[in-house]
Amino acid sequence: MKTDSSLKPHLTRAQKQVHHLLEQAEETLTAQTIHQRLQDQAKSVGLATVYRAVRSLQVKGLAQARVLPNGEWAYGLASDDSHYLTCLNCGTSVPVEDCPVHSLEEKLGQSSHFQIFYHTLEFFGLC
Repeated sequence: MKTDSSLKPHLTRAQKQVHHLLEQAEETLTAQTIHQRLQDQAKSVGLATVYRAVRSLQVKGLAQARVLPNGEWAYGLASDDSHYLTCLNCGTSVPVEDCPVHSLEEKLGQSSHFQIFYHTLEFFGLC
């Protein structure tokens, strides 16, 4: 996992709740889905707070986001790089296990002195 566990104690209550939910999820989640699941767990967190929490988790390198074909953003842990084949017609996304750009990420991190938390690679077409 690429995340630094020392960052977790410095999270707000809402950030901890969202991070915990992302840890338990088997798929990426939209902000609306995160909000609904927190409400289902009787945790009072507003939708605007969810958006602020996921953005803050992204900046800390603990969460990542990707845009879905319908324009919504889906969030997950930044522990894994993500690669998808996505159908433009139905919106289905199929994970791709092989990473053809991992070595490029390492080179860019070293040459640019840029702290890279994760990368995404997505191919769009029709299923």
